[in-house]
Amino acid sequence: MALLYGLLWRLLLALLRIKRALMSWLRGRLRNRGGSLWERMVAALLLPAALPTDSQKKLEQSSVSGSRADTGSRRAQWLADGKALEKLPVHVGLMVAEEEPSFTDIANLVVWCMAVGVSYVSVYDHHGIFQKNNSRLQEEIMRQQQNLLGLDGSKYNVEVLSNGGDEHQHCVVSCRPTVKVLSPEDGKHSIVQAARKLCHAVENKERSSRDINVSMLDVMLRESKNIPDPELVVKFGPVNSTLGFLPWHIRLTEFVSVPSHRNVLYEDLYGALQRYGVCQQRLGQ
Repeated sequence: MALLYGLLWRLLLALLRIKRALMSWLRGRLRNRGGSLWERMVAALLLPAALPTDSQKKLEQSSVSGSRADTGSRRAQWLADGKALEKLPVHVGLMVAEEEPSFTDIANLVVWCMAVGVSYVSVYDHHGIFQKNNSRLQEEIMRQQQNLLGLDGSKYNVEVLSNGGDEHQHCVVSCRPTVKVLSPEDGKHSIVQAARKLCHAVENKERSSRDINVSMLDVMLRESKNIPDPELVVKFGPVNSTLGFLPWHIRLTEFVSVPSHRNVLYEDLYGALQRYGVCQQRLGQ
């Protein structure tokens, strides 16, 4: 609702600027006595109703202050929502199992995650579209951060990682978070790379085949990712599958399904966080 009010204010200001330009043009025509009868009639209708310049300035100032107040209240509410949860995941995965992913909606979800206090967010789709268009996703995150969190959010940094963390870029969101853009290759490729390293170590007699076990492979895989395992994955779409999302790192992950990521609301994300907050993880017991 606050976002709608902000859009209405901007629309009103745009109309006022158009009206001001029209008034200036009509005044010029009338001073030169070159205006037609129709122009004089329009001026008679519009000029008396025109707002004084001071009034317009006050309206613009009130619009800016109102917009800042809205973003400030939203930030405070989202932060309070995060603190109200029984437990808040450190790492949230956003898995899109739909065709034609929406960059704007995913950017909104990323910003909302950071606003409630989530430190790590993974963005994943089965076709690797987000990873191939990493710069576009980064731009959308910056834009939605500005729209949703306001100017104060520019004081915080976020690191956007892709391609297994070899490349990183900086953009703006809150809480100094890390956003990791993943594709199916990240899960399979990391396992293959770890297996190759172990085989080369045995071949070069740096390790014995008896030294190879699950714990050693687990350590190597976690070193390659350098982020904690996701405690919660929010899956968007009708497919009941993990679709190759980090197969080694989700043994204790809670999955929550949402029908679609398109036109997703903050309440949808917070509902998933609430479900995670009350779930009991028995850790194999």
